[in-house]
Amino acid sequence: MPQPSYCRVCGAPIRWTLTKAHKRLAVDLEPDPSGNTAVSRNGLGTWLSRRPTEEDPVAPYEKLHKPHAATCQRPEPEPTTRRLGVANLADARRRRNGRP
Repeated sequence: MPQPSYCRVCGAPIRWTLTKAHKRLAVDLEPDPSGNTAVSRNGLGTWLSRRPTEEDPVAPYEKLHKPHAATCQRPEPEPTTRRLGVANLADARRRRNGRP
């Protein structure tokens, strides 16, 4: 069994899958019954993902996962402070255009 990958932003374990459009999609490693992505493996061991529909519901061999983009816990950016001698051009443009 291959080792999981880890998100570069939050460090959570993820699994890379291949969609029907041959795009890569990161899903959470653990299945989630409230997920909206059906994940399975093909005969070569490649993880595949697709969106289940009413016409094509989740098959018994598929598990539901959440896309990692929906659950990624991005760290809060550090507050920025103004540096002395640096002008904020956005404020100057607003004043020039007569906006508050």
